[in-house]
Amino acid sequence: MEDFYKKILENNKQWVEKSLALDPDYFAALAKGQKPPLLWIGCSDSRVPANEIIGAKPGDVFVHRNIANMVIHSDMNMLSVLDYAVNVLHIKHIIVCGHYGCGGVKAAMGNDSLGIIDNWIRHIKNVYRLHQTYLDSIEDEETRFNKFVELNVKEQVFDLAKTSIVQSAWRKGDDLTLHGWAYGLNSGFVTDLEVNISSEKELDEVYRLKF
Repeated sequence: MEDFYKKILENNKQWVEKSLALDPDYFAALAKGQKPPLLWIGCSDSRVPANEIIGAKPGDVFVHRNIANMVIHSDMNMLSVLDYAVNVLHIKHIIVCGHYGCGGVKAAMGNDSLGIIDNWIRHIKNVYRLHQTYLDSIEDEETRFNKFVELNVKEQVFDLAKTSIVQSAWRKGDDLTLHGWAYGLNSGFVTDLEVNISSEKELDEVYRLKF
């Protein structure tokens, strides 16, 4: 562990040197502020690095990550990130990116207790219950797992649209679009799940807020 710790400190020094060699003002420019066009809500999985997946530079992506890329209406961490991204940074796009092979989604398909995370996984189970008839009809377990990953992403996109933060931005006329992706760990490619929402009109009426 000590060797690993020393190595990452050395890696940082090398990265700084390489960055400055390419652009002497690189860090000075970054320090002036950020104006990213994108908020990325992804999984905490170490194999899904937001910037690298889309070839983005530091300053291009505002990021929030949690187990299984969830958008939970009572999660003040997520809501604080969302509010800052929408109302201060004025981002234009929000991508919820799940990934095939997600451990949190897999755990939600079973009944094993994993500790305190059981309480988080319950929210993922709610997505399964919502689509249980369809998912249970899929006999192949791997196919069912992949479809569950996709459905979870789609539901999180809709949950984003239900927030007062996003609906208020739309009501003010802000240009804001929500998207859902699934990332393939074994391929590196993302799949656009074709759930793209840019207006509260795409929500069921019961969720539309009056301001």
